[in-house]
Amino acid sequence: MSSNIKPLVLHAHTTGPNPIKIAIALEKLKVPYEVKLWEFGDDPKNGLKGAKFLAVNENGRVPALEDPNTGVVSWESGAVMNYIRRKYDTENKLGPQGKSEQDLVDFEKWEYFLLTTLGPMTGQTNWYRHYNEVKNEDALNRYAAQTHRCYQVLEGQLKKTNGESILPGGYTAVDAHYEPWVRQHAYAQLSLDDYPMVSKWLKTYGETDEVKAAYKKIQDATS
Repeated sequence: MSSNIKPLVLHAHTTGPNPIKIAIALEKLKVPYEVKLWEFGDDPKNGLKGAKFLAVNENGRVPALEDPNTGVVSWESGAVMNYIRRKYDTENKLGPQGKSEQDLVDFEKWEYFLLTTLGPMTGQTNWYRHYNEVKNEDALNRYAAQTHRCYQVLEGQLKKTNGESILPGGYTAVDAHYEPWVRQHAYAQLSLDDYPMVSKWLKTYGETDEVKAAYKKIQDATS
């Protein structure tokens, strides 16, 4: 990657998986970036719902990404990831490993399955497990069951590669999308005992340089 690139700004907070996936992608591509941490709440200067951050992302959520090299501001993790791929992944380190229409569709369907299903189901499990002020076991059980169903679907896919990567041929942006969310199984108090391929993939991918560097970058920003 050219040394003339100005560091991108990744907006994040200390918890939550979505900024991590973007950090993983940037680490994989060796794109320089800085992490800007925000707090929950509506503090005008530091809060996700405060005026300063809302000027970056009117939805008040992370991740958001500012690119001083192009002037582009992106938010929503799927949109951010796709921007990074279009602009900086000139060697296709993150994209589909094949060029057929089926390869492209497989990449998109597994990406969207995370964005629309596994991620939201895990998030709702965490909400009813840890944050909802009124206990609601029916809601918790429903979302936990749906998250387990997603693990089962992912297990079937990973069997095709013996747990090496979600798509055949090696790690892609799809793996980056999934890693922080599947890692949340422990926080959600959901076991992976019935999903050996998912467990194998999570452990192996979690030891790659880009994943370890991404978590360290976010952690260092909190210091």
